[in-house]
Amino acid sequence: MHGKRSQFLTFMLSVGLAFFYIPLILLMIYSFNESKLVPVWGGWSVRWYEVLLQSEEVWGAVALSLKIAFVNASVATALGMLAGLAMVRFGKFRGRTLFGGMLVAPLVMPEVITGLALLVLFISLKELVGWPDQRGFTTITIAHITFSLAYVAVTVQARLTGMGTTMEEAAADLGAKPFKVLTAITLPRLTPALLSGWLLAFTLSLDDLVIASFVTGPGATTLPILIFSRIRVGLRPDINALATIMILFIAICVTIAAILLFRQQRQDKLNQKFAKGN
Repeated sequence: MHGKRSQFLTFMLSVGLAFFYIPLILLMIYSFNESKLVPVWGGWSVRWYEVLLQSEEVWGAVALSLKIAFVNASVATALGMLAGLAMVRFGKFRGRTLFGGMLVAPLVMPEVITGLALLVLFISLKELVGWPDQRGFTTITIAHITFSLAYVAVTVQARLTGMGTTMEEAAADLGAKPFKVLTAITLPRLTPALLSGWLLAFTLSLDDLVIASFVTGPGATTLPILIFSRIRVGLRPDINALATIMILFIAICVTIAAILLFRQQRQDKLNQKFAKGN
């Protein structure tokens, strides 16, 4: 009975993975299609990558998306780290439940609602204080930070909970001040989680379409918005090439984050064994 259940679960997992990854593989294969018609195979070719490289519109959108993603990831990581520390290391404080609820709210809030709320906010601010003059890089970055920091905070919380407080308490017992404990013990052990959170915030920003479409303006077209606008008027093979590059880039980021987390977890286990042995 147990063997049949295991086979069934394996089969269902395989079907789910195939359902998700086969379309991505087909998209990557058709990015090397010679034909101008996306559904018609015309032989292997890299012509659409050459067309993509010569497109100023695409690379302008890529540059804007990368700048937004970098600033968003950096700020969201800093704020998410502070929020995670407050939730795990500061104990109970007044308003902790409300703070925790507001922190994770962007994770469950529909993107349409978040985008609409931010749009109303920016319009109201412009009427009240005259800022922002126009919607673009700044408004998109602020919007992305509002939901990205929640993902970073959850990652940091999980890491802090798994680390425990043994080493921090030992350093405090030896006379280290709180700031020294934070910089010498806590942050180095948090580095893999912070890097993972940074990469996650970066890819979420690079991938966002719904929220960015609400808070952007003329002359500020991000890469997802550009791809969506092109697909609406018909599929083009150079879009497959662009999507392939994005898939490979995101896969590399996720792989790096996974390797770092795995190494840190292995190091923690070794440290725990060493501490028990002593």
